[in-house]
Amino acid sequence: MGGEIGEVGLKNSSPEDLEAFMTGFDKARGSREGIGKISIQTGTSHGGVVLADGSLAQVAIDFETLKLLSEEARRKYGMGGAVQHGASTLPENAFHKFVAAGACEVHLATAFQTLVLDHKAVPEGLRREMIEWVKVHAADERKPKDTEAQFIYKARKKAVGPFKKHFWSLPSETLEAIGADLEKTFSFLFGQLAIAGTREVVAKIIRAPEIHHPAPEGAQETIPHEHVDGLAD
Repeated sequence: MGGEIGEVGLKNSSPEDLEAFMTGFDKARGSREGIGKISIQTGTSHGGVVLADGSLAQVAIDFETLKLLSEEARRKYGMGGAVQHGASTLPENAFHKFVAAGACEVHLATAFQTLVLDHKAVPEGLRREMIEWVKVHAADERKPKDTEAQFIYKARKKAVGPFKKHFWSLPSETLEAIGADLEKTFSFLFGQLAIAGTREVVAKIIRAPEIHHPAPEGAQETIPHEHVDGLAD
């Protein structure tokens, strides 16, 4: 279980914020047992900062704050460290810095979502269909100052669930092309974040349940998995 000190996307966190949060947590729970990580703000926001044209702004992470609060979380409160939200839009040369800063978790979901949704192998007609769905079914997500491009970029994640079957039913060559690029991205990030070679350590602590879901009706019964196998090591 993790805590979050202040809203991600506003002002950067401080040791005082961490202390205030943990003091309140102790009082509310009577114990700090169970909390193992703390999410902080260091200059990013969930999904990135979307500009008027739909592109993403370059952000600068305060790695000193990340390092300081990771150390404080471990030393004073027995946690694993600090969590970095909104890292998907960072340049490639930034990811190795999370290891040096002692971050215990880095959130990258938007990067993988964007890779899939914008992949050149995805039929343009499917992308347009998703956009039209978003305009109708996620209209309440639109902020008054959002441009059309900003709204679409931020709200299209709402279409991932309803269109999952469409993606699973894409031709095998399309799935393989997307899978190959996902593998390349995962492999790069695993290297930058020093994850390679940690399987035995993780297995000692984590007992992840194995859960199987049937493929949606009409989708391919099997999805190419050769691109995923190598990631386990």
